[in-house]
Formats: sequence, structure tokens, C-alpha cells
Amino acid sequence: MKTLPILILLTATIAPAASARTCTFTINSNDQMRFDTTAINVAPDCTEAVVTLHHTGTLSAKAMGHNWVLTRSADLQPVAMAGMRARFEDDYLPPGDPRVIAHTKLIGGGQTTSVRFSTKLLRKGQAYSFFCSFPGHFALMRGTLSFG
Repeated sequence: MKTLPILILLTATIAPAASARTCTFTINSNDQMRFDTTAINVAPDCTEAVVTLHHTGTLSAKAMGHNWVLTRSADLQPVAMAGMRARFEDDYLPPGDPRVIAHTKLIGGGQTTSVRFSTKLLRKGQAYSFFCSFPGHFALMRGTLSFG
């Protein structure tokens, strides 16, 4: 009889972890200001997403840095413009900007970085965009993210 409560407790502890699913995505960027992926589809059963950005170029982060920034599509332009006034040390993003859902740090040629975020931040049917916030790069380095 004493083992029954322990069994129930273990089942309750294990069950939520079994339903968690992390979905991973890899994007390459280069010295020609391009992402090799322009669309990401996050499945509805993903509880979190991990985006890994690899810079396949050779130029430094200060000369040709890239990052991956996720916002609602309506916020892309205003966030990118605000980023042009931000500092390199802040990844060309206004610190603490609530419009930024997730972002990686700026990287240079040969470097890799990742960001992990909860899909609880996303809503089905909402339009999302990703881009590079290095000044001027968002014009070419952008794509869409859909959820659900």
C-alpha cells in the first residue's frame, strides 16, 4: 500500500516531460547577406523551438555580422529600424524590446549560435518574421515563421 502513492507521484512527475517536444531548425548565413532558409514551420506539438544560426562566411562580426531575430511580422520594420540606432554590443537591438520574441547574438564568419524559446510565446494564425538586425541587412535577410 505504501508504494502506491509513490507510483502515482512518479507517474505525475514523468507524464508532463513525456509530452514536451523540442523542434530544432538550422539556418546558414553568408557574407553575401543571405539566409539559406526563408520559411520555418513550427509544428503545433512543439513546446519549444531551438534555432541554430551558422555563419558560413569569413568576415568578422563587426564587418559582416549576422543574427536571427524573431518578431511579429508587423513589428519587423520598426524593430529593424530601432536596431540601426542600437549598439553592436546589444546585437543591434534595443535592450529589452518587448517586440522581440527571440534572438541570437551577432556572429561572424565561421561561428555558430543558438536560441531556445517557448512556443507559448507564439499564437496560431499570427504572422511572424525573422531577420538579421545588423544595420541594413534586414532588407535581404528575412523570412517567415508559422506556428500550428
